[in-house]
Amino acid sequence: MSKDVTKENASVNEKSSRDKMVSGSAWMTGGSILSRLLGVLYIIPWMAWMGTQDVANSANALYMVGYTPYALFLNIATAGVPSAIAKQVSYYNALGEYKISREIYKKGLQVMAITGIVAAILMYMIAPFIAANSPTASVSDGTQVIRSLSWALLIIPCMSVTRGFIQGHHTMAPSAISQFIEQLGRVIFMLAAVYLIRVVSDGSVVNAVSASTFGAFIGAVFSIGYLLYVIWRKKPELDINVANSRNKISVSTNEIFKSIIKTAIPFIIIGSGITFFQLIDQFTFAPIMNAVSDMTAKQIENNYAIAAGNANKLIMVVISLAGSMAITSVPLIADLLARNKMADVRAQMSDSIQLFFFIMLPASIGMAVVAKPLYTVVYGYSAFGASILQLSSYMSIFLGLFVLLGSTLQAANQTKRALVAMAVGLVVKLVVQYPLLAIAGTHGMLLSNIVGFGATTYLMLRAIYKMTHLNIGFLLRRLLLMAIITAAMALVVFIVQQGMYRLFEPKDRIGSLINMGVSASIGGFVYLYAALKTRLADRLLGSRVAGLRRKLRIK
Repeated sequence: MSKDVTKENASVNEKSSRDKMVSGSAWMTGGSILSRLLGVLYIIPWMAWMGTQDVANSANALYMVGYTPYALFLNIATAGVPSAIAKQVSYYNALGEYKISREIYKKGLQVMAITGIVAAILMYMIAPFIAANSPTASVSDGTQVIRSLSWALLIIPCMSVTRGFIQGHHTMAPSAISQFIEQLGRVIFMLAAVYLIRVVSDGSVVNAVSASTFGAFIGAVFSIGYLLYVIWRKKPELDINVANSRNKISVSTNEIFKSIIKTAIPFIIIGSGITFFQLIDQFTFAPIMNAVSDMTAKQIENNYAIAAGNANKLIMVVISLAGSMAITSVPLIADLLARNKMADVRAQMSDSIQLFFFIMLPASIGMAVVAKPLYTVVYGYSAFGASILQLSSYMSIFLGLFVLLGSTLQAANQTKRALVAMAVGLVVKLVVQYPLLAIAGTHGMLLSNIVGFGATTYLMLRAIYKMTHLNIGFLLRRLLLMAIITAAMALVVFIVQQGMYRLFEPKDRIGSLINMGVSASIGGFVYLYAALKTRLADRLLGSRVAGLRRKLRIK
């Protein structure tokens, strides 16, 4: 009898973890997609108001020169904190030690306030050095843009601590909503600023770009205001938890600081992984292209803007899907480890990987198929830009898998293996960067990322297998089914797209929008229908999809 009860409880716990994963991923994915879509849609008026396409591309290159190092400083100041705090809070909450969880949040705020100030000052001071070694026509312009971003570092670290604290309670909605509010505030400010500077006042491009990047500070103000409101609303509930805390574990202030820092540093390094790869491109692309090609400085700047800026903004929409699942899985895995439920940890990791490919494969491959009309809609027609976006879409699978697996390994206390895997990938990237740029031109920059991240994700997957002994055969069968369904979807989208080109001129923006909308919608329906027909959606998302099948009359 007791064995039956144990099995029943295990089944309930497994379903609970899966439900939390699906629900949390849904919230975080929704917030990320809306935020990323805003980050893509603003580009259309932003570039139009900047001026001609060449001027707009130069502005975008200048924008990226500032944002790539800013992303690194932001990661140093914050990247590991939400996941680290979420992991620690979830762990102690699972033990009933709510008082320690609150202390972790308070100490985390103190630590992040200090790191934010230090990061902001450091970024402001070394801005001229970064600008001088970046593919930009003017060092002074690059310096101005980089410094305009340093202000956001004063606020965002504390905002990240608050997000992590809320996530540690397995509540993902506020984090998702705060992301959207942050992006909305940023986009409204930057578009208003660019319109006033470029259209109304006919001001300089560098001032318009600097105002755009300063929008990160404005967005952060709105976001942290919302998060503090959420904490205020939840305070009665949190106070009750603290009052009922078991208080059987004693943790000193120094231990809390050490715990936060020890947990956060690896998350910071792994969280900066994509940025490290991008910095290699920022500092090596121009020198290598000068050596292996006869391109002018202007052509190099424009090609860098298209590959590192234009295409990157679009693929980050799908990469954010992996980030959403990673954010959701970290506290769940930490919770299961705290209760020593290794079988559930293995199931959770398997579910995370399957859910990743279930969403990521159709998103990335679909983007690759509609790359030409998509690029035309956002940036204007460019055969080169479309080819870069297509290759970037394939690359996004490896980047997204890196984000998910890196966070998963750290949540499972396999930090060293995650760091070694990333270090190997960076070395591989550095080794193949020169020859691939020499052979494939600008496309070589993306190919070197695929090779580097491919090596990293292979090592991470091997580390997860050694720890959990995942059923590889089962995983491969599931992935094969997803690949077949995705291939069928891509074929349908390609056929529809070619038919649409007979009705609309490929270089026309409106025609491309209609083409993309129709072909992507049909492709999405094909994938959804196949996933429901094969019961793949049921196995990954649970019984909640049964109602959708009934509505669509799929047996």
